Formats: sequence, C-alpha cells, structure tokens
Amino acid sequence: MKKYFAEFFGTFWLVFGGCGSAVLAAGIPDLGIAYAGVSLAFGLTVLTMAYAVGHISGGHFNPAVSIGLMVGGRFNSKDLLPYIAAQVIGAIAAGAVLYTIATGASGFDATAGFASNGYGEHSPHGYSLLSALLIEVVLTAFFLFIIMGATDKRAPAGFAPIAIGLALTLIHLISIPVTNTSVNPARSTGVALFQGSWALQQLWLFWVAPIVGGVIGALCYRFVAEDKNS
Repeated sequence: MKKYFAEFFGTFWLVFGGCGSAVLAAGIPDLGIAYAGVSLAFGLTVLTMAYAVGHISGGHFNPAVSIGLMVGGRFNSKDLLPYIAAQVIGAIAAGAVLYTIATGASGFDATAGFASNGYGEHSPHGYSLLSALLIEVVLTAFFLFIIMGATDKRAPAGFAPIAIGLALTLIHLISIPVTNTSVNPARSTGVALFQGSWALQQLWLFWVAPIVGGVIGALCYRFVAEDKNS
C-alpha cells in the first residue's frame, strides 16, 4: 500500500510543481520563467521525488512509464492498475489545489489553458494533430529508453534520478511549443479536468501517444541493450 501512496505523492508533486510553474510563474511580464523555467521545473519535480520515494515505489509518476516498464520486464503487471489509479488521483488532487490557488488572482480564467495539452488551435504554436502525435510518441519512447538505461543494474548506482530529471527537462524544452508537453497521461488529465472544455476533448491523444511511445521505448531498450543477465 505504501508504494501506491508514494506514486500518489510523486505524481502530485510533478503536476503541482510543473504545471504550477506554468500557471503561476511563466507568464509574469519581465520576471516570468518562460519555457525554460517550466522545463526545468518539470525535471526538478521528477528528480527530487525519484530520490525521495523511488526506493519505495520505483518512482514512476506516469502511467506511460508504468506500462512501458511492464512491457520492458521491469514491473509486475499485478500492480499496474493500482499504480495508474494512484498516479491519476495524485494528478487530479494537484490540479485541484493549483486551481484553488490560481483562482485567488483576479481575472484568472482556467478555460484559457491552465497548462493543458493540446493540438491544432490549442497547440501553443498551432501545430497539427499529426505533429502532436508524432512528438509525443517519439519523446515518450526516448524517455522510457533513458529510464530503463539509467536504472539498469549495470549503470552507475545512484545517478538515475539525475539522468531522468534532465531527460524530462530536455523533453519539455523540445516540445512545449508543440503540445505544451505531456509524455504523461496523468499530468494531462490532472489539469484538463479543470480547464473543462477543449482540453478534455483532446485528452485522448495524451493518453494514446505516451502509452504507445512508452511501449516502443521499452521494447527498443530490451532489443538494443539488455542481455540475459540484466
């Protein structure tokens, strides 16, 4: 049971820290942290929680990661649904806290975006459905490849959270302009519920693409890097 709570808290921190930086801090004139700051915030949430609770739950904080690790032979399928439930609930709880805080500012309007993921007219820079699908699949695939490599028993011990956190930072630096960066269905769900309109209509993509990408990345790592003793 403790590992499910670890996934809840880890995903809460990811959504609250990452999406919170986008909603509360990114757009302040002259002082805002902009895309680079939001990218770093997402990376830091994963890095810090991976060190905090990774030894308890494995530090997934993402349904696509859990599914990918299961396909990659690193995660027991019996825990998959409880992990995903804990992750989604944690993300929604973080979205609720962030929404409550954000509504304390006059003029706040969640329908304007609320750090939600989108494509077409709801992409930050107008990228198409195909562009959004492709970038989310590719980046999640590489994210799983990096996670599996960094946590391989042959890798240097103790450094996995740094590699994974930096990978997530890089992923955001690449893809915020395209989709606002998901690579995580729970993260997308946690804010889409409070955006309440187009984000829910487009949410399907940010479940399908990361899961497909996660499976591809895990299979690629098994093919390229693993041996019978790993």
